[in-house]
Amino acid sequence: MQPSSETAAPPELDGPFSTRQLLRVDEAMRLADQSTGLTFSIFVGGLDEPVREEAERLHRQLADPDRSVLIAISPNQRQLEIVTGRHARKRIPDTYVRLAALSMVAAFGGGDLTGGIVTGLDQLASHAGKGC
Repeated sequence: MQPSSETAAPPELDGPFSTRQLLRVDEAMRLADQSTGLTFSIFVGGLDEPVREEAERLHRQLADPDRSVLIAISPNQRQLEIVTGRHARKRIPDTYVRLAALSMVAAFGGGDLTGGIVTGLDQLASHAGKGC
């Protein structure tokens, strides 16, 4: 007996990403973490107002906020916030964060949420350099 299309179909995801896109973002985060010694996190979804304060609140909830970078994206609100912890900020100054954000926004504007995230992670990790 052949499987029906219902049983052979991949599970539907509840969110803006396909399985392939999630794997791509996960790999980019893993590489950024490994190459820098920092911890990169992504949040995609609605952010309460004021958006910056909400992103900072989310960042404080991470396991090691001082060594963490949070990229918070709210596509429906057209908002992007990048929050760096105290140690991470020494390695990725605000100027480089703004440059990564500009690249991400350009990709998002072209409809490429995944590509924007991957590009942003790569740029932030490159600016942070090698770490332990």
